[in-house]
Amino acid sequence: MRRQGHNMHQPTQIPRRDLLRLGLSLAAASALRADDPIPVVTKVVKTTNGSVQGLVKDGVQVLKGIRYGAPPVGPLRFMPPAKPKPWKGAADATEFGAPAIQMAPPISASPATDFGRQLATIYPTPAEIKIQNEDCLFLNVWTPALGAATRRPVMVWIHGGGYAYGSGAWPIYDGANLARKGDVVVVTVNHRLNVFGYLYLGQLANDAYAKSGNSGMLDLVAALEWVRDNIEAFGGDPGNVTIMGESGGGAKVSTLLAMPAAKGLFHRAIIQSGPGLRGVPKDAATRTAKGVLDELQIGAADTKALRGLPAEDILAAAFAAAAKAGGGPMGGMMRLAPVVDGVALPSDPFTPAAPEISANVPILIGSNKDEMTLFTAAEPWFGTLTDAQLVERAKAIAGAKAEPLIAAFRKLHPDYSPTYLLNQVLTANTMFAGSITLAERKSAQKAAPAYMYYLVWETPVVNGLFKTPHTLDIPFMFDNVDKARVLVGPGPEPEALARQMSGAWLAFARTGNPGWPPYTAERRATMLFDVNSRVADDPNAEIRKILES
Repeated sequence: MRRQGHNMHQPTQIPRRDLLRLGLSLAAASALRADDPIPVVTKVVKTTNGSVQGLVKDGVQVLKGIRYGAPPVGPLRFMPPAKPKPWKGAADATEFGAPAIQMAPPISASPATDFGRQLATIYPTPAEIKIQNEDCLFLNVWTPALGAATRRPVMVWIHGGGYAYGSGAWPIYDGANLARKGDVVVVTVNHRLNVFGYLYLGQLANDAYAKSGNSGMLDLVAALEWVRDNIEAFGGDPGNVTIMGESGGGAKVSTLLAMPAAKGLFHRAIIQSGPGLRGVPKDAATRTAKGVLDELQIGAADTKALRGLPAEDILAAAFAAAAKAGGGPMGGMMRLAPVVDGVALPSDPFTPAAPEISANVPILIGSNKDEMTLFTAAEPWFGTLTDAQLVERAKAIAGAKAEPLIAAFRKLHPDYSPTYLLNQVLTANTMFAGSITLAERKSAQKAAPAYMYYLVWETPVVNGLFKTPHTLDIPFMFDNVDKARVLVGPGPEPEALARQMSGAWLAFARTGNPGWPPYTAERRATMLFDVNSRVADDPNAEIRKILES
């Protein structure tokens, strides 16, 4: 990848005819039109595995698809990640690496169907399914400048999609704006998911598989080890690393806070709409694994067969086992998620208390007002629910707390129909309650602070159908409003949210303080993010007290 006559240690404008020789992939080079600006390549960066070279775009150095782990296939399937074989020359880092194999639910038919299809432009799982691969251990870096002259805070983003699907390449996760605005280094990561990342064989196969139920989490540990060992060459400070994630990514952050292998690899943590209080018990995880193996018609002791099966057969078996168990990849009776195996994950992350192993790590945590509308808008009852149906469905979720919760939400939101009140009950029992519990347990350690936020601004898209749904926070904290107008709508209000939320995230990454008081049992200070944001003490206090009663 070296071209004679050029100094590859400085950004260099390259004649188009030489792009391929300089490592720009065939697909990328072929996509260039005659009037496109000539790409500028970064200098070659040496890593512990080999050198890489990416592109400079709008002043940000972007290096994509950097391999941090060996292909987890054959003998490495269901095993902890291994270091990749070192390579010679400079590897092409101009395109994203393959996403992990996806176990994603289909887009449902609903009044929001068109919106769902548009949303796929920023959360492109349908497209990623076409290029998914077991060989998926890649990460991406956005940095204002390469080299160790300046040590910048490092923000490592762990993608959502439960533990079932997603990747670090989603357009909404583009780290350029955050890197440019905050003078930070942004990293996004791919790792093993679903049956490939969380199939627990520790009680069915031999001792070599003791950590198999946490392979996907150990991938993230390996990525953080790569950051520790290499990020200085990308302008980052390995002594100031923030891990952050939303939804399943937030739950992964919660889990990393409780993993001995991750201790010391990060220094702050952000959990967005994904409090992870518990892992999967070993016995439940073993039942899940047994269901998958039964579909494959092989025994766990036949490790040779396990290593040699086509990946599509294993994925199909997981879908079939989930259907028989009465739950899909995102939940139900079969959970493919981190396992409390007593080895990689010694105990539940935040139950009954916050993990002592990360007591010195500050946490920023929060949720959105109407999280569940993103999931329920496709349901046939959405928009037609009666008061009687509201009570019936709420009791199935919250039992004896249902009617007090409904009454409290009616006072908070007198304009909410039964449909939106049910969504409030759903949201309160998941994202809101879990976030409060996690923050309380963290605060009780009296070691490092917890900071709470609550996003209340409502998106106008689809005539306000979703109000403040799940994922709405992502384009704001990434400062990627213009990439996400399909979700946030037009006008200056989303830009105001982006300025405030990205600024808070950057401040937390730099100093450990987002700019408001910590959350404590005495005060419960919470930042309410809106066009005009404000700090409130114990907002939704009545809801919290009912949930905790």
